[in-house]
Amino acid sequence: MATSHTLTWHGATVVENAPVTDRIQRIVFAPDTTRRIDPGTHVEVRMTVEGEPVTRSYSIAESVGDDGSFALCVHRSDVSRGGAAVMHALRPGERVELTHPLQDFPFGYGARRYAFLAGGVGITAVLAMTRAARLMGKDYSVSYCGRSRSQMAYLDALAAEHGDRLQTHVGDEGTSLDVDEFVGRFGDDVELYMCGPIRLMDAVRRGWDAAGLPPANLRFETFGNSGWFEPQPFRVRVPGSGVECVVSPTQTLLEALEDAGADAMFDCRKGECGICEARVVHLTGAIDHRDVFYSERQRDANSKVCPCVSRVRAAEDGSMGEIVLELS
Repeated sequence: MATSHTLTWHGATVVENAPVTDRIQRIVFAPDTTRRIDPGTHVEVRMTVEGEPVTRSYSIAESVGDDGSFALCVHRSDVSRGGAAVMHALRPGERVELTHPLQDFPFGYGARRYAFLAGGVGITAVLAMTRAARLMGKDYSVSYCGRSRSQMAYLDALAAEHGDRLQTHVGDEGTSLDVDEFVGRFGDDVELYMCGPIRLMDAVRRGWDAAGLPPANLRFETFGNSGWFEPQPFRVRVPGSGVECVVSPTQTLLEALEDAGADAMFDCRKGECGICEARVVHLTGAIDHRDVFYSERQRDANSKVCPCVSRVRAAEDGSMGEIVLELS
């Protein structure tokens, strides 16, 4: 097992839990011990889903007050793995166990110009960054994509704070983001920070590369459970360690391997770092690559996979998909 974080767990009390859309709850926590909350940080939360202990990662949307309290916004999607339901059910006064703020998505304060892109609840990862850019008096823009305005958290607050620097792209209004036009706005002096579903992030990353913009200026965080296809159960085998199990639609391949006793390496659990990479020995069905680590050519080869996010689809004859792996 590999991780870049020293996870320090402590208790917190739920202060508030209220809907901001019909699928998103804003949950405020007062931690027992406080730490500095920088833009881009997240926490891990321990919980029980269907009788099994699990952890889930959530971006810290904003600090609340001066006592170290903070808000998470949790989206309950049709493919949620059970954690969102647990979080939505929390009530004021209940206790939870979570980590101190962790940083995988740091905001750089030295850029000349900034751009921020959020898809859906991805706004929670960049919200504090947009506020930091405004307070610093920087040249910046905010682009926010959603299926409908009713599903876009913080929309009114963003409009009030950023005025004409905010551009909305709303699916049911026919104003979805044109990726080529969006990327074409930028020069080498812009740092773009983005968070959202993998389809959006992947399209922007490919557009950024095609435009020849500096790779170091594109910074992103993704939804680890977003993919190209609906999750299906599939079988995984690791002959080297004698592991064989079925991965359910509500767990990741990495979680299934861990539960089966495999010594799997990992770091980000979001398909970004490649630490968990495993070699594909045999495949029945097709891999639903949900990472943003591999290039399109590497994905097409289907020779490696990121178990922390990627899945396997059923074979063409409808039989359960299967993947045989060699772990690093």
